[in-house]
Parts: sequence; C-alpha cells; structure tokens
Amino acid sequence: MTENRTEEILRTLRNAFTLPKWITSDRDPFKTLITTIISQNTADRNTARAIENLSKHYPITPEALANAETSRIEQSLKVAGLYRNKSKAIKKVSKIILEKFHGDLNSVLSLPLEEAREALLQLPGVGPKTADVVLLFCADKPTIPVDTHVNRVSKRLGLAPNDGDYETVRKSLQSLYNPKDYLTIHVVLILLGRKYCKAGKPLCRECPVNMLCPSKLLE
Repeated sequence: MTENRTEEILRTLRNAFTLPKWITSDRDPFKTLITTIISQNTADRNTARAIENLSKHYPITPEALANAETSRIEQSLKVAGLYRNKSKAIKKVSKIILEKFHGDLNSVLSLPLEEAREALLQLPGVGPKTADVVLLFCADKPTIPVDTHVNRVSKRLGLAPNDGDYETVRKSLQSLYNPKDYLTIHVVLILLGRKYCKAGKPLCRECPVNMLCPSKLLE
C-alpha cells in the first residue's frame, strides 16, 4: 500500500461526495449514543424513523428515558428491528448515565482516548462501533468507527486485510491516514459503500475510485 494511493483515494472521494452538514455541527453525546444503539443492524431510514418516533414521546435525555415505560420505548423502536433488546439497553444505559455520571457523558469524553473508550464499552448496548462513533463525532477523539460499509469498502480497496476483524480494520485505517482526516475517511467510505460499493452488486464501472481499486470488476 503506497502513501500516494491511500491519499489519492481520500482526495478522489472528497471530490466525489459532499460531506453532510451535520458532521461538523455540535453533537449531543447522549443523543448520539442512543441513535447509534438504535442504528445497530438497522437501515438508516428506519433508524431515523425510530428516533423520530421516540422523540415524539420523550425528550432524548438520560432522565426522560431512564423513567420511560419500556413498552412505550419498544413501540417507538419497532421499525428499527431488535427493538426489545434495544429498548432494554436504552433504559439501562440511561439509568447508569443518570446515576453514575449525573446525566452528562462529557466527564467520560474528557478522558484520554483508551480510558474513555473502555468506560463507554462498559455501558449496556455499547460495542466498539457505538463507542467509536460517540468518541469521534462528539469528542473529536482519534478513532475510526467501522460499520458494515467501512468494513466492506476498506477491504475491497485494499486498505485493510480481507480477514481482518473490527480492531484490525480500525487500526489499519488509522495507520494509513492522518488523525485530522479520520472523520472524513469514515464518512466518505460509508457514502461510497451506499452508492457504489454495494454488498451484492458493486457498481464498479461508475465508482469514482475504480482505477485505484484492486477488487474492481469492470467486465
């Protein structure tokens, strides 16, 4: 993997996609956490519908959700899949954040990266991707969340080993890019995966980085 190719991939994707405005706006850590829990194994459209449903009944705050009726949370999340498990996790994590952190995750996010990551991973419903999303988007910590798109696309582009697990892919990407570009590379790989580098039938001929991709299928 040459530095020129990795940087060219980033430059090309920057030019190919317009980054969503929300990535540079202030993000509420708790709402980001809840949204990411809801998004697990769920399409973006259904995640948005679920968080909208939930917002109609409760403010997205630790206090409101800690005291919410589990059945009401479940009803809101039905469109998101695995809604019973997610509802239980949301109620539990809200109680813990309310009681242990006084409803404010900033004390966790102000810790050094690995300490903050470990603290988040102790929370119900929080795995590595969810923790990394909160750390990157809400605290500008130098980590790259690996969702299904990032995992698939980075392997096809040769940016990570084909048999790499979550941590291997994350650390491979982080070794190739400057921390100031972590958020951008995370987002553009997702956008590439959604529009061109699809799981079933990748649109290699139209892909903006097809000439930089060792996996391209242009026949």
